[in-house]
Amino acid sequence: MQSVDHLPPSATAQPASASLNYGGDAAGLICGYLLGADAAPLEIDSAQAAQWLAGQQSGGTTPQGQFLWLHFNLSHAQAVRWMQRHADLPEAFFDALKDRSVSTRIERDDDTLIAVLNDAHFDFAFEPSDIATLWTSVAPHLMVTGRTRALRSVDALRTAVRSGNAPCSSVALLAELMRTQASGLVDIVRGVTQRIDDVEDALLAGRLDHKRARLGVLRRLLVRLQRLLAPEPAALFRLLQHPPAWMGTDDAQELRDSTEEFSVVLRDMQGLQERIKLLQEEIAASVQEANSRSLFVLTVVTVLALPINILAGLFGMNVGGVPLADNGHGFWIIVAVVAAFTAVAGWLTLRDARDR
Repeated sequence: MQSVDHLPPSATAQPASASLNYGGDAAGLICGYLLGADAAPLEIDSAQAAQWLAGQQSGGTTPQGQFLWLHFNLSHAQAVRWMQRHADLPEAFFDALKDRSVSTRIERDDDTLIAVLNDAHFDFAFEPSDIATLWTSVAPHLMVTGRTRALRSVDALRTAVRSGNAPCSSVALLAELMRTQASGLVDIVRGVTQRIDDVEDALLAGRLDHKRARLGVLRRLLVRLQRLLAPEPAALFRLLQHPPAWMGTDDAQELRDSTEEFSVVLRDMQGLQERIKLLQEEIAASVQEANSRSLFVLTVVTVLALPINILAGLFGMNVGGVPLADNGHGFWIIVAVVAAFTAVAGWLTLRDARDR
């Protein structure tokens, strides 16, 4: 078996092709890293990864604690074929890819962990549709992740690994991925909180505009995030009751810690949903009050105009016998009658309004 230090010269003479093409190399590999507790992260391409995995499957020796992280673009036609040919992943992982199931879960398949995680897009714009899924397979010597659209947490983890801050085991890498995901969700919660504060300030200042629509978008976003992420802590706790034999105590503790971070974020999201609901109810009440005032004004105007409309209709009929037609003071008499009826109608309307 060839170790990191004995890869062919071409493996270390040039950077991996994935670093030059964010969409993936010929096998759909976006990035690949050979990691270990006693060595700096080494970026490799799909050919080098296939060579390393072939040696691993043939029973070759590898440095203690060394493992591989491969991240694939599942939109690439060759990604799944490469994994089936070289990675020796469990069938449950490919079933999850085939089903395109997006419900968050972490399951154990023999000695492999199969995880389906959800995260925000790299270009997240606070829209409910800006959520995508990451499929993950974790074994002692290999962690494989795949997605169809660029995700924030994976990009942050990739940056951390490239800078040398790499976990020392595949489970620790999964825990770091989840911790990075939780940090990204915290940023989302802060952004939503700022937008809610702006809407609340506008409401207090009496500038409603289209704030109800904005609140609706934010609430749908939080509901979608919570629905996709809520099963994750419970699934992790079930897994940690019966972990694989190769999972160490420290790794299990890291998973517990990342779960607790998720739980805190989910509680914050629930609190924001309640706050948005209260704001929506207050805005709806304000809109209803404004509509009631407008309807009242319209009713008053209609009532005040009713007497003169009735008399104008009666006296405007082109028939004989119209009263006061020959009276020199007929106009002023009619004005007085209309004014009296208008005053009585206005008084009755305002009295009814005060009684409500």
